[in-house]
Formats: sequence, C-alpha cells, structure tokens
Amino acid sequence: MRVVFPLLHRRRHPLVQALSVVLGLIVVGVLMVFGLVVAGVLAVGGTLWLVWRQWKRSRVTMSGAARTTRQPEVLEGEYVVINRSRPVAHH
Repeated sequence: MRVVFPLLHRRRHPLVQALSVVLGLIVVGVLMVFGLVVAGVLAVGGTLWLVWRQWKRSRVTMSGAARTTRQPEVLEGEYVVINRSRPVAHH
C-alpha cells in the first residue's frame, strides 16, 4: 500500500519545480533577514542598556563620593554554629 499526500508530491512540470525552488529560497531568505534584524536589535538594545546602567551607576557613585565618605558594605549580625550530630535546643 502506498500513501500519497496530495500537497507533498513532486510537481512533474519543470517550470513548476523551478518556481517552487525559487519560492522556497525566497522564504528562507526572508526568514534569515528577519532573524538577523531581530538579533541586531537585541544586540544594540543590550549594549545600550549596559552602557546606560554603567553610566547611571558611575553618576551615583561620583555624586555619593563627593558628599560623604563611602560606607562599607557589611552586613552585621549574630550567628550560631549548629552541630549536626545532636538536635538543636532553641532558647
């Protein structure tokens, strides 16, 4: 038994075959151009975002350094060492 899909069989006329190849190449070309445009927009947008973020960060540190001395980034707190060999008694 042979299964034949009506839309997937090869065209017998050489002109129809050539036109379908050209149409396929055009579709692939349009998709590639669209993909390159999207990749370019993402690359330029990401670069601009990084530059803007660095510029904003440098403005904040420069204005903060001019007014006061920089505070150290230390988180203060207390800690308890827990031994895993015995249960913890909460106080």
